[in-house]
Amino acid sequence: MRWKVEDTPERAAFRAEFRTWLAEVLPAGWIEALESQDDAAFATARSGFDFLAWMGTIGRTGYAAPLWPRQYGGLSGEAWMQQIVREELSAHRLPTFGVNLLGVGLAGPTIIAHASEEQKARYLPKILSGEEIWCQLFSEPGSGSDLASLGTRAVRDGDEWVVNGQKVWTSIASFATFGMLLARSDPDVPKHEGLSYFIVDMHSPGVDIRPLRQITGSADFNEVFFSDVRVPDANRIGEAGEGWRYARTTLMNERVALSGLSIDAASLTGGLRRDAWEALLSGVSDRDNPIIRQELARIYIAQEVKEITAFRASAARLAGQIPGAEGGISKVFNAEFNQYRANVAMNAAGMASIAWEPEPARAFGASGDRSAKATAFLRTRANTIEGGTSEVLRNQIGERILGLPREVEVDKGAPWMGTRRS
Repeated sequence: MRWKVEDTPERAAFRAEFRTWLAEVLPAGWIEALESQDDAAFATARSGFDFLAWMGTIGRTGYAAPLWPRQYGGLSGEAWMQQIVREELSAHRLPTFGVNLLGVGLAGPTIIAHASEEQKARYLPKILSGEEIWCQLFSEPGSGSDLASLGTRAVRDGDEWVVNGQKVWTSIASFATFGMLLARSDPDVPKHEGLSYFIVDMHSPGVDIRPLRQITGSADFNEVFFSDVRVPDANRIGEAGEGWRYARTTLMNERVALSGLSIDAASLTGGLRRDAWEALLSGVSDRDNPIIRQELARIYIAQEVKEITAFRASAARLAGQIPGAEGGISKVFNAEFNQYRANVAMNAAGMASIAWEPEPARAFGASGDRSAKATAFLRTRANTIEGGTSEVLRNQIGERILGLPREVEVDKGAPWMGTRRS
């Protein structure tokens, strides 16, 4: 099954145009090696390729964000253009957003929807080019699932705001240039009404970033402390006190970005791509085992369902609209699918999944080092937490899509200052 955008003459012409551009910018032999499935030739073509510089290469063309307005670095295009670009990038083993996923997928759409023209001109081009990396400063130790209860304070002081508080689970904060900051600017109104949205320079005096070590041994997440950090009022997005409305734009786009639609490394038209299957099966000696074969069939089916579900749930995003609660469907499905696939890989490998001899990595990206399988298994534990827990997203799906009654909110309408918080 090839789940992809159906090519009309117009779409086929756009696909051919994009493929021609890829052939012009990729290293010699890259495309030929992929077509012939020559691992050694691909390793040679890919050696020395700068994936960070790649963000600038594609970001300056409009292909990185086809739905963005042309004046902000996009193509002012239609939904099918974005999908074709992502299909071709995946087929050519290239990242869509790279390290600046939060910039392109979250900050960019929020700035386009709510920021001033001066802010759009200042930030959007460098988001696409990867010159400025972004992080998200939302969650706090006592305000995760109930984000609107957050307590980081922003107090107006002339043309600046003084920020004090703590954020947690902030991805890539250690090398981000800017952060999307949600802070409480008015404690005397209900929690959703007293928030403001800021762009904060992560190198400002008073910003203290502390890495959090994960079960995998890496430190992708961070705590961020603010001590009298001064943020210019010119860095405020929209109106003071309207931050929750702007934050919802960010959150809805986050769930789409994390849903796995055409940016999941294991996702390719026609099911799991070759190197993803190799990574899944590395260390599995008995591939004819009927139980293993049945699990692989289930993974293939789930992969196809994931792609179809992502297409449906991401309709608003692909149409250039602000996504709604439907983005949570793909996010929940993809997070649990990743965990299921990692569990199957570990179980199929048996003892080889917990004890191994190091091996050299294979050319197409499937790691020959079996420690990668264990690392992936551990890392997927976070998938059902980050970007909104599956439990909270299921509540939102039930309430906003299925029309089920909302849970009782005991603090509804009460001033934030008088509410009980963890």
